[in-house]
Amino acid sequence: MKRREFVVVLGTVVAGQRVRRHGDHPTPRPGIDASKVLPNSRLTHADAAREFGLAREIPQILDGIRCQCGCSDLPDKYSLLSCFEGDGMAQSCEMCQGQTRLAHRLHRLGKTLDEIRTAIEEKYG
Repeated sequence: MKRREFVVVLGTVVAGQRVRRHGDHPTPRPGIDASKVLPNSRLTHADAAREFGLAREIPQILDGIRCQCGCSDLPDKYSLLSCFEGDGMAQSCEMCQGQTRLAHRLHRLGKTLDEIRTAIEEKYG
């Protein structure tokens, strides 16, 4: 079973039903910031520190992107930014990390949120 399938099945079991958001990106929440992104001192996978740093730089962008790894089906995951908060699942998810690196690079190039979403869907969707 692939990781994505496992996360979806787990969400079904935990929640009792699937929350489907495929194809829909969340609206970035007003005033969102990186205050809930895990600090490096709380990371159990130190090799993910770079991506957590990138997430702290662009929380308003990541909050407008639906994560493509399957976790968006879980009721407690609002956006890609959610993967860097709470349990910090992005520490061990290369897809979350890759989406963040791509979003950060495109944001620095001046791409709009819609352009970043499209690029992420094309690469990871």
